Amino acid sequence: MNSVMDKNRRFYDRFVADMIHEKFPEYEDRIAVGIAGEGSDCFGYDDEISRDHDFGTGVCLWLTDEDMARFGNLLSIAYNELVDSAERSFFTDRLRERRGVMTVRRFYSNILNVGCDAESGSMTEEQWLALDHSCLKTATNGEVFRDDPGVFTAFRQYLMGYYPDRVWRMRIARQLHEYASSLQVNYARCMTRGDTVAAEMCRARGLSSAMELFFLLKREYPPYYKWTFRALTELDAEGSFSSKIKELSGERIRLEAWEGTRYLPNRLNYKDGLVSLSEEIASEIELMLAESGLIRVRGRYLEAHVGAILDGIR
Repeated sequence: MNSVMDKNRRFYDRFVADMIHEKFPEYEDRIAVGIAGEGSDCFGYDDEISRDHDFGTGVCLWLTDEDMARFGNLLSIAYNELVDSAERSFFTDRLRERRGVMTVRRFYSNILNVGCDAESGSMTEEQWLALDHSCLKTATNGEVFRDDPGVFTAFRQYLMGYYPDRVWRMRIARQLHEYASSLQVNYARCMTRGDTVAAEMCRARGLSSAMELFFLLKREYPPYYKWTFRALTELDAEGSFSSKIKELSGERIRLEAWEGTRYLPNRLNYKDGLVSLSEEIASEIELMLAESGLIRVRGRYLEAHVGAILDGIR
């Protein structure tokens, strides 16, 4: 348990649990409590820099729609009074908005950005397809301290079960296409034209797709983009993939490697180190695809595998 989460847990044990027991004894077993959602502290990534917006001590209290109508307003008043009276060195307004009393439906709908009925414990394929990786990680991070009704935890576990197979394959196919088009095709086109700005955009899109593919093939959700590489290094036990991603991000774009070069779609310019690294990363992705049983025919050009991935849907 990270220190920030530990501090919030102690706050719950010492103050919030007692407040609920004393003021809402008849509803004590109806209130789910924990820390989850937006904020670096929910990922265990909180540091000194985070103190400008996401810092302080507090918890989330999740209620069903019915319980919110029954006693939610009174619980919110009591919790806010507790937060304002408890000793603390600093508590940002932004964090205050992310903690406190809320419905299970509101918590998940706001984070997932879809009008999901969390109390039903399921979503449609269209809703799954509309979701972003990072919002799913945000919806399932942190820790639940208590949940007697089980409604909040049931939907949390449903999301943590990962994408339905059809959605998983469609997302993989989309990112294979994105990586191939940006780093295996368009980067060379841009460099042959001498357009380094567009080439940098190709690099950025390719980096994003490569990392997303790694998480997809490991069946894990990545966090918000500024934390994605950090989470990648934690997930990549061997470190080979993450080290290549770091190299690719730091490789200098060298126009001199393209001087006098004519664009040929089937010939790679290995004089450019960025091209070499892109192919090495593609090779690792190809290996993960094979290990996942998604492809049988090997090849580093990732666009060539899109059909095989989608055939599994059809």
